[in-house]
Amino acid sequence: MKVSVIIPVYNEEKNILDCIKSLSKQTMKDFEVIVVDDGSIDGSLAAMRNFQFSNFNFQILEQKHKGAGAARNLGARNASGDILVFVDADMTFDRNFVKMLVKPITKRKTIGTFSKEEYLANPDNIWARCWNYNRGLPPEAMHPASYPDAQKVFRAILKPEFDKAGGFDENVGYTDDYSLSDKLGEKAVVAKGAVSYHKNPDSLKTVFVHSKWMAKRRYKLWGFGYLVGLLRVSPPLSFGNAIIKSVIFRLPLFFVFKLVSDLGQFIGILEYVLYGKTSK
Repeated sequence: MKVSVIIPVYNEEKNILDCIKSLSKQTMKDFEVIVVDDGSIDGSLAAMRNFQFSNFNFQILEQKHKGAGAARNLGARNASGDILVFVDADMTFDRNFVKMLVKPITKRKTIGTFSKEEYLANPDNIWARCWNYNRGLPPEAMHPASYPDAQKVFRAILKPEFDKAGGFDENVGYTDDYSLSDKLGEKAVVAKGAVSYHKNPDSLKTVFVHSKWMAKRRYKLWGFGYLVGLLRVSPPLSFGNAIIKSVIFRLPLFFVFKLVSDLGQFIGILEYVLYGKTSK
């Protein structure tokens, strides 16, 4: 089965070439890479255009800034593979990642997979570590040890199944990657041995931007859920939580991180509720 790897890119000038170089070193060779620039305003597009790739078929597609779900859908429409693999621009990979990720699919054991063996790529960065602490994760891993073997987020999926679902829902915001599972009524199964590394936000600016984006999603109980979400990250509660958790973690800078992250979430919820904005 042929594989298409699709990467949505929005202002990832610092990361995208590392991601693609990592893919070029895969032990599996028969795959294409489709990068979709989602209206970047930094040097992402220029960096990709200027880099020479010879290891695989490589496409660069462009669209106005619509969000990751729309970018993935555009990539899928232009893909020739039987299996679609969705990765992020701030990821790098073990040499066997693609091979092991698609193995359960090629063995006809499932329609799609995900990987639990995903590790923090920049653990030496204080803000990246704070991001994990804030999410209740181990310092150097992107998933808890108890993470189940079936999840709603597909890292790889058969293209006919993707097409049957009609692609990702482009209107739900950050959780668009749950939408395939919701539409198909199936979950991705774990692909053992598919090891990857994912960067967390590494500056207060990226913490703010990413926190704002993550807050743009549908909440349970709708209006009540949004109200609870706003209260949870409101300045008074945020200030108190920042003090308490910086003491618990014995990390004074977590106080600054928490205030910036919660402010991003607060603004993100308002943008989603008031203006329907789902992109970064």
